Amino acid sequence: MKKIVIFGGGTGISSILSGLKLFPVDVTAVIAVSDDGSSTGILKEELDIPAVGDLGKVLITMANVDEDFLKLLSYRFEKDGTLHNHPVRNILLAALIDLKGDLTEATKYMSNLLRVKGTVLPLTEEKIELIGHGKGMDYIGEVAVSQNIKDIEYLTYDHPIRVNQEVIDKILEADMIILSPGSLYTSIIPHLITPAVLDALGKTSAPIMYISNLVTQPGETDGYSVSDHVRVLNRYLGGRKVDLVIANNGTVDREISERYRTKENKFRVELDRDKVKKMKARLITDDLVRIEQGTIVHDELKTAYLVFSALMG
Repeated sequence: MKKIVIFGGGTGISSILSGLKLFPVDVTAVIAVSDDGSSTGILKEELDIPAVGDLGKVLITMANVDEDFLKLLSYRFEKDGTLHNHPVRNILLAALIDLKGDLTEATKYMSNLLRVKGTVLPLTEEKIELIGHGKGMDYIGEVAVSQNIKDIEYLTYDHPIRVNQEVIDKILEADMIILSPGSLYTSIIPHLITPAVLDALGKTSAPIMYISNLVTQPGETDGYSVSDHVRVLNRYLGGRKVDLVIANNGTVDREISERYRTKENKFRVELDRDKVKKMKARLITDDLVRIEQGTIVHDELKTAYLVFSALMG
């Protein structure tokens, strides 16, 4: 069975994984743990643990259990108090870190509990903060980085981190590496600022695929085209470059596009074919847009099929 390692965090990676789990591939999802917002940020500071929020979302996506159990894990406490806005899955993962000794073992236990197909791994066991370095000022934490990208020259962590050895092993065994859609600077690049990951990517012959975002992210990728995303990724990939790009060539309903533009300041990511091809990346396109409850998301089945076809081709 072919092996895929996919890097990401947040909701971007989830739609891709929900499609890939339907295909006969061995998927390892590597998740960034530097988030500092909402419930995740509170637990991270109060319990002195890595960020668990994105891991929890991915575990739910890859689960194969009944719907009521998934609803329970996704439930957020609504009443005021210390549990306000905490989803049950975050609290379970935080408790399991204590019981199992570290985040990797906690994630493995949750994976067994949820009958996850594939493997989910945190990038590191450490509590870390993303640092955006600007001219004369540093921006500490993912939220601050996301809000100040235009003033940031490069990203690091607040200290050198030890990458999970299983992550390195999976990279070296992989038949394909995927950089998922999602927050470019705060979900994808956090994996590419670790020397151990870059070293492993330099050693593997597996092609690197980027699945492009459908819409821009305010503050992070305003005005970015597909090639702009690839250019930034190539900058952080060091000696490696993106080999394949999956991008959307479909349109979005005018009413939904207008709402995105006026209320959320989000725009469709322009597909600039010629610039992508000049980067020597193989371009794979299709109409990948699906509307889910008024939200623009990747058509998970169609996207996963394109990934599988490229993997087997």
